[in-house]
Amino acid sequence: MQTPITEEMLARYVQGNVSGPETAAVGEWLTNPATEAKAREWMHRRWDDLAAAPAPAGALDEPDYEVLLSSLHQRLAFGRPRLPVAQPSPMWRRWAAAAALAGTVAGSGWLLYSQRTVAPIETATNYGQTQNIRLPDGSEVTLNGHSKLRYAAQWTADKPREVWLDGEGYFSVQHQPNHQRFVVHTQAGFSVEVLGTKFTVNRRRDQARVVLLSGKVRVNFDDPAVADVIMKPGELVETRDAQPTALVHKTVRTAPYAAWKDARLVLDETTIAEMVTRLQDTYGIEVVVESPELNQRKVTGTIPVRDLDVLLLALEEAFHLKAARVGNRITLSDQSASPRPTSSK
Repeated sequence: MQTPITEEMLARYVQGNVSGPETAAVGEWLTNPATEAKAREWMHRRWDDLAAAPAPAGALDEPDYEVLLSSLHQRLAFGRPRLPVAQPSPMWRRWAAAAALAGTVAGSGWLLYSQRTVAPIETATNYGQTQNIRLPDGSEVTLNGHSKLRYAAQWTADKPREVWLDGEGYFSVQHQPNHQRFVVHTQAGFSVEVLGTKFTVNRRRDQARVVLLSGKVRVNFDDPAVADVIMKPGELVETRDAQPTALVHKTVRTAPYAAWKDARLVLDETTIAEMVTRLQDTYGIEVVVESPELNQRKVTGTIPVRDLDVLLLALEEAFHLKAARVGNRITLSDQSASPRPTSSK
């Protein structure tokens, strides 16, 4: 059974009042990337205690403290300008050296830790497929087509609930009595942190988007030059890889961004070009639009998307298009100049 790490235990570790197993547990906890944020919070909160406390048992007499401290800071992201790491006390240097040494013994980084942990669960959907996933805490995720979700097989109450998303997902997060954080990591240079809410995250091509349906979320950007955003229900945050600092934050109608989980495509003044991108990303098909003018046409309506052939028929009927499908290729052409058939009475 793993030893639970508390702030009180960290304080005793600093003072040298921990057992051998506790020393090993704290050392491994300090080098665990999943507990990085909590380590920073506790360590800075006890900065004064660190300065006054004696060196912990087992610390080296005269190692190169600058090198070891730099190593620990790199692991725990203490190098960011906003954190008070300048002019550490001699005791802090000794303590940091011991912690850095523990990290080295643990496997020079995260190697040994990763080998000891249970393999994460990874779920992926094919093109045109959606899948409902129940997470260890009871929260639910619906994955859209061509998406992937990764998360730990078990979550503990003293660590954030974390998932990694590639593609598009709808999240319904269960609030926990201990206000345990829930974090969605993306490959778009930001993560989404929530307590209990419903929202969608989309990472496709060179664009990423978060839409909040209810509750409250914080979008945390990796780039320190980009301020974090606290979102309200009905808001959208969108970024592009080409301009990561030029984010869009605005109020939107949420239905078009979440209807896919109910097998519907909601179009709200959506251009044909935007709709084509959705079809290609979700179904993995090639869509060709015959004329540039047709790309700019805006359409509004709700279309079933569970079956691609039914979807194409609905597009033809609702928007007066001709959708010709050959294999994995669909060609959209404009039929507005052709008279529509009328029924005889």
